[in-house]
Formats: sequence, C-alpha cells, structure tokens
Amino acid sequence: MALADTERGVSTCGDSGSPFSEIIELNVGGQVYVTRHKTLIAVPDSLLWNMFSKKSPKELARDSKGRFFLDRDGFLFRYILDYLRDLNLVLPDYFPEKSRLQREADFFQLRDLAKRLSPRVSKDNSISEEISQSDTEEGARECGSSSAMETLRTMTVSASGAMRSPSLDSRKSGYITIGYRGSYTIGRDIQTDAKFRRVARITVCGKTSLAKEVFGDTLNESRDPDRPPERYTSRYYLKYNFLEQAFDKLTEAGFHMVACSSTGTCAYTSNDPNEDKIWTSYTEYVFCRE
Repeated sequence: MALADTERGVSTCGDSGSPFSEIIELNVGGQVYVTRHKTLIAVPDSLLWNMFSKKSPKELARDSKGRFFLDRDGFLFRYILDYLRDLNLVLPDYFPEKSRLQREADFFQLRDLAKRLSPRVSKDNSISEEISQSDTEEGARECGSSSAMETLRTMTVSASGAMRSPSLDSRKSGYITIGYRGSYTIGRDIQTDAKFRRVARITVCGKTSLAKEVFGDTLNESRDPDRPPERYTSRYYLKYNFLEQAFDKLTEAGFHMVACSSTGTCAYTSNDPNEDKIWTSYTEYVFCRE
C-alpha cells in the first residue's frame, strides 16, 4: 500500500515509500508556494518529478526557513504550478510573457507545455493565412474577373492596415508619471560631505500598454500582474534605480516632461540637534506624448 501511495504522489512524513511530506513549501526566486507532493510529480521525467521522486530531501537546496529553493522566476512559476495541477493552462487575454514562460517550461522539462507555448504555432497560423490569400489571388486570376481582383485588392489593403495598426497604437498619445522616494543626509553645520540622493524604488503610473511599450522587460509587474492593456495602474515599478535611465527610455519613446512636483521632510538621526539631518522627499515627474 505504501508503494501504491507513493506512485500516486500522496505521502506523509511517516510514509516509508517517500521521504517527502504530503504538503511541500517552495521558495521560487523569493516567492513562496505551498502545494502537494503529487502535484510536483504529476509529469514523469520532468525536472520537478526527478527532484521530488528520485532524490532525497537532503540532496535539495533549501532556504533559511527550510523551504525547498529554486532559483527561477517566482512570478512565472505560478503558471507552471497551475499546469501541473490538471495538465491544462489558461493564460490571461493579454499575456506578454509567453516567450519567458516557454523558457521556464523548457527548464522544468515540461515538453508538452513548452510545445503549446512555442512561437512556431503563431508562425504556422500566419503562413496558413498567407496561403489562403495566395489561393484567393490564384483563383481570381483563373476566373479573370475584375471584380474578384478588386475584392482581392480591398482585402490586401485591409490586411495591410491591420498589420500597421499595432505600430500606430504603440505611438498613441498619453501620460506616464514617474515617482520616487529618496533620502539624503546633510552633515553637521551643513558640511560639504553630504550624502546625496538614495532612490529606493522608481514607480510607474499610467496606462498599462504605454508603460510596457516604453519600459519593456525593465518593468516589474509583480505588484499588479495580468493588468489588461487599456487599464491604468499605479503599482508598477522599475528594475533599476537610475532616474536618468528612465528619462532616456521615455525620451526615446517620444515623451517629454510637462510637470514636476516634490515634497520633503526633515528629521534628526538622534535627539541631538547637532547631529546629521536626514531629508526624505517624494517626487513625481509627468511625461506626455501627443
């Protein structure tokens, strides 16, 4: 019976068939997941199957709290885990991370999932559409019908317009607000050894599609994932802390600054007024593309 339970992936700490407990905690790139052992071994010969059925717990890396550690994309692992639960995957309508998710599927040796996410599928679809268009053109030539050829030209113009629309949409007007909270220290008696701006995080506010167009892979969406492209967000932030780099990205995309505001507070590092002063400020820059 213990062997049968192990084959199903249902085991407990006292089960002699498997050294793993039924409920397993994972730390994937800093994101914590809790799942069943049988979920992790749902796909034979996958990386997780080998880890949690062929190895012992002592052979696997752990974090400081004893969770099994995987140095992979913690955000995308949620879709890997969803797939393992019922071998089916449903992605949001607007999901720009398919290529990265395919890379994760390849890493975890989930061949069927990687095949579903392969961009080759979309290429095949486009080829089949081109073949259909060629067949239509050939049929019009055989018939010799001017109306058929005119219809074909209309279809070609419409298709060309459809092909151009993404680039036109990508240049549509809008506003993006960049914000940051920074701090700096001024020494006693306003000494010249002041410690300058220390930026903890650069936030991005505006329409989702505009933010992704401008900042691309440098945009961290973990605080507001799966946001539709036409919705607005104030929870994105950048993966770097250089304001000038963000400004360069906006300038390259055709934006220019139209407004700026800032607030600041001052505090002492101790009760002694002669000690260093710490200034904390919050600043926002509004950029526009017309």
